[in-house]
Amino acid sequence: MTNITARVFAAMQNLDIAALSTYPSHEIRPVLPSLVRMSLLSPLDNTESSMESRKQILAVLIGIEVVNSIVSYLQVNYHDLEQELKKELHVRQKSMYFEGQQNEFGLQTGIALGFERADVTRKVRVVLSEIFNIQWQLSDQRNFIQSEILDDGIYLEEVVDILCIALAELPSLLNILELSDTLVHVQNGQSIICALVANFPDCYRDVVTHIILNCDEETNEGKLKLSLLMALNEMNPSQALATRSICVEILKVPSFMLKLCLKFPEDLIAFLTGMLLGNDQNVRTWFAIYIRSSQKRKSDALNLVRVELLQQLQQNVQKSLNPSSDEDYTVQGVVLMRLYCALRGIAGLKFNDDEVNILSQLVTSRPQPTQSGVRFVSLALCMLIACPSLVSTTAFENKSVEWLQWIIKEEKFFGKKSDTSASLGEMLLLLAIHFHGNQITAISELVCSTLAMKIPIRPNSTNRIKQVFTQDLFTEQVVASHAVRVPVTPNLNANISGYLSVHCIHQLLKSRAFLKHKVPIKSWIYKQICNAIRPMHPVMPALIDVYVNTLIVPNPLGKINVDHMHKPFSENDILYIFESSKEVTFDGNSVFGAAQILASGASTTEIDETMRIKISCPLTAQLLILYYLVLYEDTRLSNTHNQNMALRKVKEYSNSFLAELPMKYLLQKAEQYQNDYAGLFHPLLRLIISNYPHLSMVDDWMEGHYTSMSVTSNLMINKPIDRSLVIKGLEHLSTKPSIAIRVFKALLKLPNENLTQYKDLIVENMSKVFQKKVPRIIQDLYKDIWLRLNSVLPTSFWKISLNSVTNMDIYTTNITYFNEDLLDPLQVLRCGKRVFYSPYTLMILLRILQGSLAASKAFLNVQMQTKQILDKNGQSQCDSDRDELKTALIASQESAAVHILLEALADMHNNTKDTSSMFHLKETQGIICSFIHQSFISEPSLAKLVHFQTYPREVIPMMVMGVPSMHICIDFLHEFLSMPEMDKQIFTIDLASHLVLKYAIPKSLSVSKFCINTIHSSLSLLSTHAKCTFLSNVLPALIRFAEAFPILVDDCINILMLTGRSLHSQGTLGINSTQMQLTSNPKQKCFKDTQQYISMIEEAFETLISKIVNKVELY
Repeated sequence: MTNITARVFAAMQNLDIAALSTYPSHEIRPVLPSLVRMSLLSPLDNTESSMESRKQILAVLIGIEVVNSIVSYLQVNYHDLEQELKKELHVRQKSMYFEGQQNEFGLQTGIALGFERADVTRKVRVVLSEIFNIQWQLSDQRNFIQSEILDDGIYLEEVVDILCIALAELPSLLNILELSDTLVHVQNGQSIICALVANFPDCYRDVVTHIILNCDEETNEGKLKLSLLMALNEMNPSQALATRSICVEILKVPSFMLKLCLKFPEDLIAFLTGMLLGNDQNVRTWFAIYIRSSQKRKSDALNLVRVELLQQLQQNVQKSLNPSSDEDYTVQGVVLMRLYCALRGIAGLKFNDDEVNILSQLVTSRPQPTQSGVRFVSLALCMLIACPSLVSTTAFENKSVEWLQWIIKEEKFFGKKSDTSASLGEMLLLLAIHFHGNQITAISELVCSTLAMKIPIRPNSTNRIKQVFTQDLFTEQVVASHAVRVPVTPNLNANISGYLSVHCIHQLLKSRAFLKHKVPIKSWIYKQICNAIRPMHPVMPALIDVYVNTLIVPNPLGKINVDHMHKPFSENDILYIFESSKEVTFDGNSVFGAAQILASGASTTEIDETMRIKISCPLTAQLLILYYLVLYEDTRLSNTHNQNMALRKVKEYSNSFLAELPMKYLLQKAEQYQNDYAGLFHPLLRLIISNYPHLSMVDDWMEGHYTSMSVTSNLMINKPIDRSLVIKGLEHLSTKPSIAIRVFKALLKLPNENLTQYKDLIVENMSKVFQKKVPRIIQDLYKDIWLRLNSVLPTSFWKISLNSVTNMDIYTTNITYFNEDLLDPLQVLRCGKRVFYSPYTLMILLRILQGSLAASKAFLNVQMQTKQILDKNGQSQCDSDRDELKTALIASQESAAVHILLEALADMHNNTKDTSSMFHLKETQGIICSFIHQSFISEPSLAKLVHFQTYPREVIPMMVMGVPSMHICIDFLHEFLSMPEMDKQIFTIDLASHLVLKYAIPKSLSVSKFCINTIHSSLSLLSTHAKCTFLSNVLPALIRFAEAFPILVDDCINILMLTGRSLHSQGTLGINSTQMQLTSNPKQKCFKDTQQYISMIEEAFETLISKIVNKVELY
């Protein structure tokens, strides 16, 4: 039987009858059954074109003698035949040992001879029964399958004709997929299946997919199916790539897949690279396992692929050896190196001698200084590390050393002259640094990221290349000396990929190499900070961390003899970065003046050198230098003990210098561009909150958030407002308020950095704005402007605001405040009553007071750290007395501030006369109570201290109603009642009565009972005069106790009756009871006043009856 050719199958697939008519008859013989059937069956489509096609088919069939026999097979009664075959299948299923008897078919002389002599119907029956018999043998798991008809090539064409027609006529009994599984075990089964598929070309993909899915390459059946797949592919080569995709999708028959790849050698490298470096982990693992196992079995498919790859590798190497050629071999060389690295690292392929030799030639080639050339050399360098077999011999090692030395000497590669952002020299330095530090993990990460694949690199496999780097090429001193001469990366940002000079400096700082070899590094780091832009490169914060650590702790483990010390940044360096900003300006001038730069102690030469540095992004440079400052101070304070042991002087930045820095503004900018400063914002925020809590208060953050929500970016205006217009609005606040309203609203729409230039006008006119005649809307707008300024300006803004607030009172002597004075919170409250009477000035004052308290606490903590007590051995001693004194000082400052505010509230309460004053009192009460509530929440012990010291009793109702955290006082009231002072007992009872009235909970009931018992005990022991004084103060509290808990009415009435009787009897008889020595004149008589107190008792009794006992809701 003739094999199916590719052109015949293509013609059948496309039904190209014209092409078939040109082919010889023996070539189209296998597909005659389907052609005959198409010519004889009545078509569903009776169009002219279909009739013409039918004529063309008949023209092809005319003259072929075998067509007549095929026509006879179409005339068989397949309906009756189907019934007989079904009966046979039924009998086979019943009998386990069924053997197809020949006499059933009338073939007494054997199947082959009988088949020749039988009529057409019996021939069809014999062939189909033989197929069923083979299927039964396969189900019985017989190893040797034999068929007299199918094995003999004489009957092969006739059998194919019968099977093709039977497949079409008996679809319920025969399926081409099942036939392919059956016939693959027969000697000529491969040819039969190909002929069947050629007659039904639409089934090609289904048959191939079915065979691939059920193929196991390790078994004999799998090998037969592989041979069948190759035959099918030869018959239809156009579907080779689609068949290969099916293999990848199903993860089956990798050897067949590789053989298909060899038919397209130009696509081989790309396909293998995709298999090993693609995104599908399952495909990568499956293919890698196959390569590992195939090496042991010496698979022919893998060997053929390796031979083809080696040929392509040799061709690429030949291009590299011909420098005069215009062809660029580096791009293809990069692809080949990545593929071989993946084969070695992921699939575990062991290179043979030929591959090692050719790869060594490719890796050590010397390309032109182009971008692709630098990429090629970078990957070649990584391949030397990832594939240790390339330096396995002395000859290969010497060749690699010469190549590396060529890279070092070649300035075009070592420098940055190939239009690339990352230099190859920086990568070499970084590898040398890691090899010196024996950081194999870091080397592995670098190599894997450069190759863009995850491959294992074992420490023992890098010994040879490590020796080359550390001894032959880069000693540690050479690395340190050369790294500092590498230029900084201009416009360094997170979008620049690759390994840069900043990575090298970071690693060398980490290993203390610069200290060990006395190489100064301050200037390089400063230049890189000035050349950083956003989005910030993630290595910059880490670089500053390591730099600060080397400044404060140069020798953490004591292994390095440090004679050289790095220098920290001077004030001049820091000021220059802030001077360069065009955003943070006041009145058109920067935060710092030139006089301050010269006053920082820097020489003219240093200033000139600093001035020549160009700052690429002022905001990024300022944030980085601010991070350096706060981290430096934090590290210095936390290592004070180590510094004392080393007895060396460490630079300190003064508080006045730090106070002038716009920390709040920069912190808000970092939050605004948090995506650009992701690696800097959180550590910077943590350091500022820890060391400068007054610059990161919650109110400022909430104010900034409220501002950003109320004034959206599309409403912001960048156009500055004329200062004369602002002055005019401030001068006519009372007469023409509309001007001031428009000006203030326009100011609120300005960005913070533009608003700051008007801060002097805003603060100077504070006294005018808060006069009684000025409309409240102007005062509200002014308050918003001040809060905006306070959220961004440094602490020096508090000084000028505080001067303006305190000078509002005409009775107050003008006081000048300096930054250091702001550390004492009590200085903030040195102002007249008028400041407390105005809600707006009080709000500003409390905001400054809140910051001063936080700054004072931070200042005391710094003092405790810097001035430690040392023993004879230089070890710091833990002094509990100093800690207690510090805690007591902080508590006294906070409690004094609260008491001053409460006394001001009491004074306002006593002087309230009209309705307007009452409204002002309510507003002031809300502001003060809110401040006190925050204080109690942040420090609950402050509440106990303030109430232990007591305050005016008329403020108690305001405190209980306005401070939600007052409920915590219920926990310690019983302690205050145990004190012998009558004033504190009266204060405690009064406070308790108000608290239990608001918080009527079970715990309050026990406190109420304890207070009533205390009142009862005190009245029974006090003298008449003291009893009257005590009674007059606690009678309202008794009524509140009974009102909160009516169950206590009987106890309260009992106290009233006993006290009333005692006073009445003493007043009637004119004698005095035993007196307690509480007054200077114990013999003082008060008989005349007893009637007055009796009347008070009667009124209290009447109030109890009317308000509580007769209350309808109780019954």
